[in-house]
Amino acid sequence: MQPPASRSDPSATERFVPPPQGIPDDTSRQESGGVSTRFEPDTGRRVKKAVMIAAAMLIIGFIAVRIDRYFHAHAVASVARSDSHAAPPVDIVLAKPVTVGQDLVLPGQTAAWYESTIYARVNGYVASWLVDIGDHVKKGQLLATIETPELDAELAASHAALKASQAQVAAREAESEFAETTNERWRDAPKGVVSEQEREAKKADYNAAKARLYAARAQVALDRSRVDQYSALAAFKQVRAPFDGIITERKIDVGNLVTAGSSSSTTSLYRITQNDPLRVFVDVPQRAAAELMNQGISAQIRATGSAAAVFSGKVTRSADAINPQARTMRTEVDLPNPGNALVPGMYVTVSFQLPANGQVEVPAAALIFRAGGPEVARVGSDGKVQFVKVTIARDDGSFLELGPGIDPGDRLVLNISSQISAGETVAISNPSLASADAAGTGTAASP
Repeated sequence: MQPPASRSDPSATERFVPPPQGIPDDTSRQESGGVSTRFEPDTGRRVKKAVMIAAAMLIIGFIAVRIDRYFHAHAVASVARSDSHAAPPVDIVLAKPVTVGQDLVLPGQTAAWYESTIYARVNGYVASWLVDIGDHVKKGQLLATIETPELDAELAASHAALKASQAQVAAREAESEFAETTNERWRDAPKGVVSEQEREAKKADYNAAKARLYAARAQVALDRSRVDQYSALAAFKQVRAPFDGIITERKIDVGNLVTAGSSSSTTSLYRITQNDPLRVFVDVPQRAAAELMNQGISAQIRATGSAAAVFSGKVTRSADAINPQARTMRTEVDLPNPGNALVPGMYVTVSFQLPANGQVEVPAAALIFRAGGPEVARVGSDGKVQFVKVTIARDDGSFLELGPGIDPGDRLVLNISSQISAGETVAISNPSLASADAAGTGTAASP
């Protein structure tokens, strides 16, 4: 570049004078002598050089990107080829031995040992009631009395009929004795004194008298049975407790008309229950029905709302049949209830300790369902997969108890892929289980 011109150089007025700092106004442009339109002679050369440098950089960048993509694709292809020949990874779980039985918790309901609805046996009016709900009563205790005017009249009439028939028997007895003596006299009379016809007539009168006596005695027995019948009904005028228990319901009041019977249109008098011991009914699902058919299995009963109260009982009986609608079996647990801590009709939870059925326990994710039956995929010491048929001894939902075929400590594949075939070598994704297997700890992995 040329050195700047001196102030005395007349050509300096034609060169470019830089504007002052800031935005120039008209005055400053006039003082500076205007804006120059001239440019340096080598400006074109420098522009061409800059364009060539930029083009070269673009070409170099393009080549670098192509080379990077080539090597990346080559690396991906190499990894894909290596992965296609590598063993597929799998998660395994160790089969654990079954040491304790399964806890089975089911809902149940309590029921009284005895429960009876007391109806009237005679027609009449309630004269009085002596017990109310919540009262403890003894067997034979009087609960209520019923006035029965019609029954009383029928009982009095039956007594009168009995006395009349007894008097008739006395008359027939006298008649029979007289006929008997007359027949004996005519029978023992010498021949020729009385005719044979008269002798036969006296004998017929005697037989008729005996028949009338038998009929009178039969009438006495009939009248006496009527008296006994009405007397037995009269005893039901006093309503008594059939067993020791608690009155849970009273539906009568003084003056109520009651009728005999227990139909749907008949109103009951009382309801009474015996709550010691107490029954607990449980509907057991089909999968556990076989174990709970045996009597004597212990059960723990807990009532809702009394978390600290746990009652012990035993299975006493079962229906030994599955309900086809619910696929459950009704099972009864009896437990003592001396303090009436539980009452009939309560919702309770019943816990059973079922005995162990299988040899090993595995997660449900280890099971494979195929056309030939359930199987598991076992990984041998050589890392190869073997498919083993198994039998399910008990299904707890998340875990299964398996029968013979799998030993404790066997390595089983979880959620095995359908692409893995028998005899194929696999890679264990959780190798910590392999070391646990070698140490004999038997730790199980989660699915």
